[in-house]
Order: sequence, then C-alpha cells, then structure tokens
Amino acid sequence: MTYAISIRLPDPFDPTVARVRAALKEQGFGILTEIDMSATMREKLGVELEDYVILGACNPALAHQALDIERDIGLLLPCNIVVRAAGPAATLVQALDPQVMVRLTGRDELRTVADEATHRLQTALDGLTG
Repeated sequence: MTYAISIRLPDPFDPTVARVRAALKEQGFGILTEIDMSATMREKLGVELEDYVILGACNPALAHQALDIERDIGLLLPCNIVVRAAGPAATLVQALDPQVMVRLTGRDELRTVADEATHRLQTALDGLTG
C-alpha cells in the first residue's frame, strides 16, 4: 500500500522548506506544527540525522468537512508533509496521501474531501518543480 505523494528536487534543504511553506499556503494550507527531527534526534538520542522536518499542514475548510463526516478523523490530521535532505544538493518532499483517510476509515463519504486535499497537495508539490 502506498501512502505518500513524493517529489525529489535538485535544490538544497533550507530554501526548499521555505518554498514548500509558500506552495502549501497558495493551496489554502496553514502550518500548525513543525517538528525538526534532526534537532530532536540529536538532543534526545545523540543521533545525527540528515536535515529533516515534519510540517503539520491544515486546510481548515477541508478539515471541517472531514470532521463533520468522521469525528475520529482528527487522529489523521493535520496533513503531514516531510521535507528532508536527500544528498548534498537535493531534497525529498513527501505528503501523506489523503486517500489514506478513506482506506483506513472505510468511509466512502470522505472520498470527496480526500480528492480535494489530494488535488491541492499535488498542485502544491507540482508547483515546486516548475
């Protein structure tokens, strides 16, 4: 089972994170959380990890629609976006596929919301390659 929408960019990490934030904003997503996995692993475990952040993105209108259908869907929100270094001058950007909501819950009524979220996330990622 696939659960990610991914792109690899020939760009360094820091500018890519900024571009991902802007692309998500253009598609109506705000960033609710940011977890710097590199810093967390270094601080808590003394382990070095490539530059790696998890952005918790939320489109309030889509989240509201999903919550109206399935209150427990909050367990799958916000949409997680991973941005991580993939070499000296490359970055991988991954989004959790919103269709996972439909598959995990078995609620077909979520398909419209998942389709719209998928379209917006894919549009944001596609905008990074242009």
